[in-house]
Amino acid sequence: MSMQAKKPAKIRNKFALRLMPSVRLGAEKISASEGVSLNQFINVAIAEKVARVEHDRWATNREPVDDAARADALDLLHRGGKLPPAPGDEVPAEYLTWKRRKGAAKASKSSEARVRAARG
Repeated sequence: MSMQAKKPAKIRNKFALRLMPSVRLGAEKISASEGVSLNQFINVAIAEKVARVEHDRWATNREPVDDAARADALDLLHRGGKLPPAPGDEVPAEYLTWKRRKGAAKASKSSEARVRAARG
């Protein structure tokens, strides 16, 4: 008995979509204000929802990160490099004076010190 591969189902590009009038009106207003067609707006909205659901499934099913791996990653991030930044990779001067949120004050001071030390 021979096994034949099934042909993939043909995907149609057109899809009839019934929207509640209030949803359609809201979508039309937003798409017009963003300068895109209603079709493009709906495509992007669906793509964003699909990406969010796929990410949530991935995050739920992934292996938990153990404390040792977390500590290794943080150690790597805090390790100071020995080479100066390549041309174009320098931290912009305005970032050193950038005002941060209130809770980030401790981190910003230590980060600024590391950046200044790296710049020499």
